[in-house]
Amino acid sequence: MTEKKRILTGDRPTGLLHLGHYVGSLKNRIALQDSYECYFIIADLHTLTTKPSKEEILQVRENVRTMVIDYLACGIDPKKSTIYLQSAIPAVYEMNLIFEMLISLNRLIGLPSLKEMARNAHLDNDNMPFGLIGYPILQTADILMPKAHLVPVGKDNEAHIELARDIARRFNQFYGDVFPLPEVLLSQTPTLVGTDGKGKMSKSAGNTIFLADDAKSVEKKVKGMFTDPNRIRADMPGTVEGNPVFIYHTLFNCRQDEIEDLKKRYREGRVGDVEVKEKLIIAINEFLDPIREKRKIFEEDRGLVEEIIYEGTEKMHDISQATIKEMRSAMGLMGTWNKISRVARDRKKKLQG
Repeated sequence: MTEKKRILTGDRPTGLLHLGHYVGSLKNRIALQDSYECYFIIADLHTLTTKPSKEEILQVRENVRTMVIDYLACGIDPKKSTIYLQSAIPAVYEMNLIFEMLISLNRLIGLPSLKEMARNAHLDNDNMPFGLIGYPILQTADILMPKAHLVPVGKDNEAHIELARDIARRFNQFYGDVFPLPEVLLSQTPTLVGTDGKGKMSKSAGNTIFLADDAKSVEKKVKGMFTDPNRIRADMPGTVEGNPVFIYHTLFNCRQDEIEDLKKRYREGRVGDVEVKEKLIIAINEFLDPIREKRKIFEEDRGLVEEIIYEGTEKMHDISQATIKEMRSAMGLMGTWNKISRVARDRKKKLQG
């Protein structure tokens, strides 16, 4: 049998996942797990780059479980994929340290995504933590630990994977071929606009529909959605292209004939926003109903989610130990300690004899 290529991707556990996560990543991961050996990281160490307080760490602990429940309810299968907790893998700290020696500061601070993260965290150059600057190096350790061949990312994070390739290439040049050069698997799905129509769906922007939302919450959020700002009456022709309500219909309404009918009447000024939104409420709730049912099962089976994370983390622990052992051997680090320990043991035996 041909060995499957390995994929590494995941999320920071910052809270409940929303429809934007599903469209942008979860849907793709569910499809990938049948064709690839998938590793999904719960990247709790990455949250420390902007949220280092103990209170925030304790909140992350709660978020881990809810995020994995979202994974499982959407269709991530732990029998096909490995879900693991980043902070429980000691090797990632060591790999991070070694990789820090292989990249320059200028290379890191030139990454556009790093500047965006700093802005979002309200940090400037004078108070930016070293850990935030080194965020892409820790990300590289995550990617190279299972020797991932592919990393699914959006276009805005492509530079991070190129940096991981640079570090892997440099390590291989110095110490021998240990790592494959990871490649980008670009997402073909555009970012989902938020319910306010002002930018991508984001918890911090308050424009989300969560996968865990009940029917009443969905109804309230859809009724308040942004539509065509130039259409002030139902009998006025409206714009469908770029209209968030119709974007959501296309993604979540399985009744294609209904969508086309609504679009036609909207352009002709023969349907109001109320009807379009009412049908969208039905469509989104129909999409979320199976997820809600599965969430309830995982929420009520205390210990099941923890068992899945534990088993995945144990598997990654074994993989990481093999990787770090290979790295130490290639670098000659194991030889130094082995020689010291051998000489010390021999001396102790002589003195005791």
